[in-house]
Amino acid sequence: MSKPHDNKAAKSAILGKIRRSLSAVGAVADPNRETARAEVLERLASKPLGIVPKRGEVGAYEKVAMFMDYAERVSSTTARIASYDDLPGAIADYLRAHNLPQSIITGSDPRLAAVNWQSEPQLERKLGPSDGTDLVGVNHALGGVAETGTSILASGPDNPTTINFLPENHIIVVHADDIAGNYESIHDRLRDLGGTAHMPRALNMITGPSRSGDIEQKIMLGAHGPRAVHVIVVG
Repeated sequence: MSKPHDNKAAKSAILGKIRRSLSAVGAVADPNRETARAEVLERLASKPLGIVPKRGEVGAYEKVAMFMDYAERVSSTTARIASYDDLPGAIADYLRAHNLPQSIITGSDPRLAAVNWQSEPQLERKLGPSDGTDLVGVNHALGGVAETGTSILASGPDNPTTINFLPENHIIVVHADDIAGNYESIHDRLRDLGGTAHMPRALNMITGPSRSGDIEQKIMLGAHGPRAVHVIVVG
């Protein structure tokens, strides 16, 4: 059984090794801590970009088409509607086509709250996080990434994270204007919306239904989340 002072010595040795390793590169090598701190703060403020693929650098129409194409390549289904007025009908049609009950659960997202759900009176809409008993969940995405067909969802009361993972069927609503060419553009938008001190607790990047190939190397949908993902692009 190790003694407390042995554990403390081992911890100090590990941290010392990390410090020595860090001192070999960048601003940490500067003996002036204030200079090092200033360089770190400058880098955080400037938000330098890495290599951004050219694939997503296309026009707005092409971004939407690319987003929907790549979403379908990873086993999502997609639909496009002209406005939020058409959303209840699009959801009801999807539920009927897949023999699902006319019942959904959503968060309190203001864009979804403003929809006239009474236009489909048979469609039941529940509010709040999912407890795992809901078959169909609907969330509104922060945006979409054209280069991979990925939907970006920020956690919060407006769009509870449980809806992303617990229902077997996940319907994601995203506005066409919010579809960016690449991930970096979405990150910039998120910082502009919330600032560095108000980031969401979780940022989920969803690219198609949950899947796993762990069992006999066969792809199984719904292994760790929704079995089906349906993306509705508005606008």
